[in-house]
Amino acid sequence: MISFDRVSKRYDEGHEALREVSVHINPDELVFITGHSGAGKSTLLRLIMLMDRPSRGQVIVDGQNLAEVRSRAIPQHRRNIGVVFQNHQLLYDRSVFDNVALPLIIAGYDHREVGRRVRAALDKVGLLARERAMPITLSGGEQQRVGIARAVVGKPKILLADEPTGNLDPALSAEIMDLFEEFNQVGVTVLIASHDLVLISRLRHRIITLQQGCLVSGSAA
Repeated sequence: MISFDRVSKRYDEGHEALREVSVHINPDELVFITGHSGAGKSTLLRLIMLMDRPSRGQVIVDGQNLAEVRSRAIPQHRRNIGVVFQNHQLLYDRSVFDNVALPLIIAGYDHREVGRRVRAALDKVGLLARERAMPITLSGGEQQRVGIARAVVGKPKILLADEPTGNLDPALSAEIMDLFEEFNQVGVTVLIASHDLVLISRLRHRIITLQQGCLVSGSAA
């Protein structure tokens, strides 16, 4: 599903975020990516989303060599990928429903299909009753659930999460991880960047560890 073949990424200012990383993630797998701040976790996710491109090496996603994806085709590539951020990145002047609907509206879905999909996604994360609420009225955990609903409303093959529990207490963090496992169980490939080793070590999924941009463990399933 996702393969990195000797991938390096050096930014213009000279920082080498990834160094010769080779790793394969299988379809339907849930994998954690961990390491110190600046180890390269976010860069690895950005390469999958085509927010960045590697300096060297190849990234292949669902059989597609990303080096062959031209700029105009990047939006289509991203439709197969849901993304969950640590800080939610919600629009606070729009309702919960409208936040979750936004990717579908951009993609041109019929309004009836938008309603059906948004309500299904909100139901999945336990927030159907709050669809008309404004994000500012929700707790941190609820806001993260809205972010997850928005990420999965388009039924992506791949779900990426960058420190999704970084601002949550342990109980809420465990609930959010349970949601990711539920999506993985229905066939979504899930990659989660996290520094919370205590939490992720309990969940018995593969852990990829980066250190100063190098892969130090977890290359094989």
